[in-house]
Amino acid sequence: MTDRPKGAIIQRDKKTYAVVPRTPMGLVTPDVLENIANVVRKYEIPVIKITSAQRMVLVGMSPEVVDEVWRDLGMDMGPAVELCVHYVQACPGNTLCKLGVQDSLGLGGKLEELFVGMHLPAKAKIGISGCPMNCGESYMRDFGAFGKKSGWTVIFGGNAGRKPRIGDVIAENLNEEEVIDLAKRCFEYYAANGKKKERTARFIERIGIEEFKKAVR
Repeated sequence: MTDRPKGAIIQRDKKTYAVVPRTPMGLVTPDVLENIANVVRKYEIPVIKITSAQRMVLVGMSPEVVDEVWRDLGMDMGPAVELCVHYVQACPGNTLCKLGVQDSLGLGGKLEELFVGMHLPAKAKIGISGCPMNCGESYMRDFGAFGKKSGWTVIFGGNAGRKPRIGDVIAENLNEEEVIDLAKRCFEYYAANGKKKERTARFIERIGIEEFKKAVR
């Protein structure tokens, strides 16, 4: 086996693959769920795993059926190994949660459209929370924001991986458009100055958070 099928991830056995359909912020419909179930049954895919990224990964298919699986799913591919923004994680926010004070799903959806798939020096993740409880894990994501009544607090450089790092607050009391504009500046600066495979946590440790804030604000 030489070439990895498009949109597939090799598994531990070095024989089977997984795919990650794109489900923005974990929002799905009955039709999407039924279609995924039908595809899993049709191709006898042994595992469906709900991930910490609010996505579903279908695991254990042979390489020969990967293209057919994507065709039958009819869904976009969720980046999983590429050097880019992988996903936006968001809590229910004030749309659904009694504790929510800001619209995390609304902001998260806009960030998803703008940034998922954006090429970067390393993978990056976005976490949006509708209140200071931070159920969207905003402090542990490369770019994060959480809501207060006075507006959004923005965080950069978080990481929940092998070497965890709490992200730094870089702005407070922003409105939605200001958060989006700041996200653009943050990712553009990181893209231009980060080293290959250097996550934002290590990038901030190298250049310093004050230097980063001067560059993006």
